[in-house]
Amino acid sequence: MGFSASDVVPFTQARANLSELADQVKAGAEKIITKNGESYVALIDAERLDYYHQLERERIHLLLIADAQRGLADIEAGRTQGADAALAKLQQRRAAQARNIPQKPARKAGKPRG
Repeated sequence: MGFSASDVVPFTQARANLSELADQVKAGAEKIITKNGESYVALIDAERLDYYHQLERERIHLLLIADAQRGLADIEAGRTQGADAALAKLQQRRAAQARNIPQKPARKAGKPRG
């Protein structure tokens, strides 16, 4: 949904005309309230907000299902390993990285930072 110039309302104007803006929003408009010239908050119908939240939950569920499908495909293809082996491999990788990270030279006491 696009916004027109009439959908962008300065905070002071919104405060003075909140009832009128609420009626416009209830009729289907969405308003962007600005503060100091920048987007601050949005004014939308409560039912539409519920709908947006429902869409967000559905999207999360679809992402979880997709993750599960990829996991099942990995199992079928044999791209798995035991938890103990995976943790040991991760610990080895971290230890190798720690050995390759150069240490910062110690700062001499009493010398101010520049």
